[in-house]
Amino acid sequence: MDNKREMLCHFLASLAYRTQKALRGAPGDFGEFRAAPDIRNPLELVRHMTSVLGYARTFFTGGQYWPDSLPAFDEEVARFHEMLESLSWHFTTGDFSRMSPERFLQGPLSDALSHAGQLAMLRRLFHAPIPPENFIMADIHADNVSESQPDPVSPDIEWQTPQGPQL
Repeated sequence: MDNKREMLCHFLASLAYRTQKALRGAPGDFGEFRAAPDIRNPLELVRHMTSVLGYARTFFTGGQYWPDSLPAFDEEVARFHEMLESLSWHFTTGDFSRMSPERFLQGPLSDALSHAGQLAMLRRLFHAPIPPENFIMADIHADNVSESQPDPVSPDIEWQTPQGPQL
């Protein structure tokens, strides 16, 4: 596999890791949390992330990708990881004649990673913030885009959940 393919697959694994970091240990009703009336809730964000990655996959498969709504947050998360797995396979074996690796990175992949950051921010707004860690040290491997992501290698051991105002 060439360097660009390896980098794209590693990016997908990083996306899986950061998404699971934002979701790990979230309260059960987090998926429905709406920070403001016209802001996507976490369930909608994960569905959108899947849609963006599904659009990227169409550059290998053709056609369109419009995911139907799933009723449960955990189902949306599972579908997201299935899409990561599918796209990783296409990045490994596919033909880049319809879109370059650079355009995948600057478009749909960067978009999806931005939404992983939004999930982390929503956790803080939900008064269930994620603990900090040094992502440079994270145990991320390109062949793992599953929901089963490793625990932090370099967590901030002195961090405590801040007590903020109650909504």
